[in-house]
Amino acid sequence: MRERIYLDHAATTPIIPEAREAMAKAMEQWANPSSPHGEGRGARAILEDSRKTIAEVLGWRHDVIFTSGASESVEIAARRAKVPGRAYSATEHPIVPHAFGADATKIPVGRDGLIDDAALDAVLTAGPSLIAIQQVNNETGVIQPLERLAPKIREAGSLLLADCAQSAGKLALPDADFIAACGHKLGGPPGVGVLLVRDLVTLEPVGGQEMGYRRGTQDAPSAASFAAALAAKPYDMELLGELRQRLETGVKAAGGVIMAEDSPRIPTIGSISLQGASSASLLVQFDLAGFAVSAGSACSSGKMKKSDVLEAMQVPADIAAGFLRISFGPSTSEADVDAFLNEWSRVAARASTQAA
Repeated sequence: MRERIYLDHAATTPIIPEAREAMAKAMEQWANPSSPHGEGRGARAILEDSRKTIAEVLGWRHDVIFTSGASESVEIAARRAKVPGRAYSATEHPIVPHAFGADATKIPVGRDGLIDDAALDAVLTAGPSLIAIQQVNNETGVIQPLERLAPKIREAGSLLLADCAQSAGKLALPDADFIAACGHKLGGPPGVGVLLVRDLVTLEPVGGQEMGYRRGTQDAPSAASFAAALAAKPYDMELLGELRQRLETGVKAAGGVIMAEDSPRIPTIGSISLQGASSASLLVQFDLAGFAVSAGSACSSGKMKKSDVLEAMQVPADIAAGFLRISFGPSTSEADVDAFLNEWSRVAARASTQAA
């Protein structure tokens, strides 16, 4: 049997060697970064060097707060941003509606997955709010035009929270007020993330660590590993763009459908469908054939719930039912894509025969 092929990097990318080495080295010097003794000061130095590296690699000139991941980063901003209103785009990661609460306004998107400008403008005229808009959607890869939206959000007196879990280290970050990112989507370890804050005065402090904005012992080894993963810059976006094009050409040739095909999309995510098929059945077939793929967000696909993202985009039910997300990482090769396409063709042919 050949080795399994991993095509679920949007859920978690395997830890790259540079990140492993940085964590192991930092663990040799482990102490509580808040302790005043020499060992504690050594751990503090690792933490602060990591904070500096992350800011520099991401081109962020403001504050960096370490968290346990992008979800906690979103929750911190959602619950403590100093504006009264809350609104979010209809295709956000599930953590956003949970953290924003039932009173928040959901902003619709078009069939292309892009936010409805008129609906956003209506929210902005209602008064200052925290507006959550992903830079890159985690299911379709659609890139929102935040370079155009951010200025008008700020001019309206509102604040922009950008979930950049799928884009940090891959695309230039938007000029947002808050940015959520994490290590495990880009070759770093799980359990560590950052909340990038443009101006700390816009965020309610709680005391404790992280400049008074997050309580709990800081994890210097994970921070060092996260920083090392970012600094390694393992993503060749031009190559991954070619691989995604190869994937989508092959998928369509075998009768498949590409989600949001005409929208701007990140090269690392291919959102495809076998019309009339079942995502659950497709996942089983590909898993048995040695492929790790998904049917959307890892936070919901394991429960095989229908995709709120595709529903918001008004994707027809028979297409949404056969949805798969194929996502690439630093190690993805042309041979991996071709192997997947060979299996995709077999699966599509079986489905066609059964439907006949």
